[in-house]
Amino acid sequence: MINYDDWIVKGVPYVLVIIFAIGFLYFGNRIATTDMAVYEYESGIQTYSARIINIVSVTDHYSAFDEWQTFLFEAEITSRGERRGDIVTFMQNTRGFFLERFGRVAQEGDRVMLSLLATGAWNFVDYIRIHNVVVLGVVFIVLLIVFGRFKGFNSVLSLGLTCSAIFAVFIPSVLSGRNIYFSSVIICIYAIVTTIFVINGVNKKSAAAVLGCLGGVLAAGVLTFFMGQIMQLTGLTQNESLNLLHLIPDNPLDLNAIIFAGIIIGAVGAIMDIAVSISSALWEIRVQMPKATVSNIFKSGITIGKDILGSSINTLVLAYIGSSLTIVLFLLAHFNSLMRIFNRELILVELLQAVIGGFGIFLTMPLTALICALLFARKTGSTF
Repeated sequence: MINYDDWIVKGVPYVLVIIFAIGFLYFGNRIATTDMAVYEYESGIQTYSARIINIVSVTDHYSAFDEWQTFLFEAEITSRGERRGDIVTFMQNTRGFFLERFGRVAQEGDRVMLSLLATGAWNFVDYIRIHNVVVLGVVFIVLLIVFGRFKGFNSVLSLGLTCSAIFAVFIPSVLSGRNIYFSSVIICIYAIVTTIFVINGVNKKSAAAVLGCLGGVLAAGVLTFFMGQIMQLTGLTQNESLNLLHLIPDNPLDLNAIIFAGIIIGAVGAIMDIAVSISSALWEIRVQMPKATVSNIFKSGITIGKDILGSSINTLVLAYIGSSLTIVLFLLAHFNSLMRIFNRELILVELLQAVIGGFGIFLTMPLTALICALLFARKTGSTF
C-alpha cells in the first residue's frame, strides 16, 4: 500500500529542489550571457559536420629541404539545415602544422568538421570523435540506472545539472567580465546543494553533508585566496591564459581568480564525497542507536573520517597528477632541474590544487562529524 504522507514528505522537497535547479540554470544563463565576449575571428563562422566520400586527388610537392602532399577531398554535409546533403570539396596538406596537430591525413568515410570561409572555400577544422564518447556515456548511464535504479537516475540528473551550471552559467559569466570569485562560489554552492539533495533527498543526513561541504569549500577558498597573494601568482600558466587577457580589453579577465575558481571547483567533488560518506555512516549509527549522544556520534565520525581521509586525498592528488601528466613528461624531457620544473607556475598551480583540495577534505571531516552529532543526537519524532 502506498504511503501518501511519506511520499509527500519526501517528494515535495525533491520536486522543489529540481525546480530551483532548473530555474537557476535558466535565469542564471540569461544573466550570465549578457555582454559575453567572444573572439571576433570566430564570430559568424558556420561549422558543419560532414562525411568524406572520396579522395579526389593527391599532389606531391618537393623542395630542397622538404617534401609534402596536398589532398583534395570530396565530402557530404551531414549537419541539419539547408546545406544538408551538399557535396563540397576541401584540401589538406601534410606539411608542418597539420600533422603536428591532427596526426594523420583524413581517409574516406571519416567524419569531419568543416567551416565555410568568407571566400566561399571550405576549411578543415577537426575530426568528429565525440560520437564515440557519447555512445560510451550512454552505456554508462544505462548501467548506472539499471543497477542504481532511482538512485542511479538521480546521480545522472545531478551530474547533468552540475555540468550544465558550469557551462551555461559559470563560463558565460566569466566571459562576460563578471566577478569570478563570486561566480565560482555560487556555482560550488549550487553543485553541493543540488547534488546532495537530489541524490539523497532533503533530510537531516543530507543537510549535515551540505553544511559540512560548505564549510570545507569555504576553508579551501580562503586558503586559495591567501596563498595566491603570498605566492604572487600571475595566472599566466599557458599560452591560452595570455590570449584571455585580450578578450575584454576594457576589463581584462582576472587570471588569478580563474586559478581560484579552478581549485575550489576541482575540490568540490572530493569534499562532497567525504561529507556524504561520513553523514551516511553516522545516520546509520543514529538509526541503530537512537540514544547515541553527541559525543558518541562525533567520535564515531572522526574514526570513520580517518579511514576515508587517506584514500580521498590520494584520489584527489592522483587525479591532478593524471590530468597534468603530458605537461610533466614534457618538462622532465626538456629540463634536468627539478627545482626549475617545480617552480614553473603551471606546475605550482597543479601542486596548489592538490594541497588545498587535501586541506578542504581534512577540514570537512571533523566539521561534518560535529554537525552530524549536533543534528542526529537530538530526539525527534520526525525522520527529517
